[in-house]
Amino acid sequence: MTEQELIAGCVKQKRSFQEALYKRYAGKMMAACLRYSNNRAEAEDSIQEGFMKVFDNMSTFKFNGSLEGWIRRIMVNISLNKVRARRQIFESIDEKFDIGTDASENAYEKLTGDDILKLVSLLPDGYRIVFNMFAIEGFTHAEIANKLGIGEATSRSQYAKAKKYLQNLISKTETVRI
Repeated sequence: MTEQELIAGCVKQKRSFQEALYKRYAGKMMAACLRYSNNRAEAEDSIQEGFMKVFDNMSTFKFNGSLEGWIRRIMVNISLNKVRARRQIFESIDEKFDIGTDASENAYEKLTGDDILKLVSLLPDGYRIVFNMFAIEGFTHAEIANKLGIGEATSRSQYAKAKKYLQNLISKTETVRI
């Protein structure tokens, strides 16, 4: 299948063409995303988000450059947005967490940005996804509910549970360091 045939099929939203495009470029795009991501899971999130954007915007591709270069630019931009979002969470972490006890506050002060990212990666999938979408990516609970096919109350509950889970992890981290 030629590149032009792939593009035409993707513009028509044909699943088989989208799958072929994904298979052709996913490996290279994973390598690009891994360079900007903290871990494989984040890179996979970037790949998924990136290909959704590629498929949604395929009709805007102009044949000025290579398709691979255009896709790579989308993937890198998404990965960089995640880096910016990580930076924002550390700048506003006090607003996102209601850490009530002195021990927890003390534990939080000793954590580095990498420590916090590692703790977030330990969250169960449902908690982590909602936490990332709300706290890091800035989605509203209504948007999260719509994107994940869950209720808005479920999104709020998962976020609250994620914060509580992180508080417990932070407390355990402090205990281990003592």
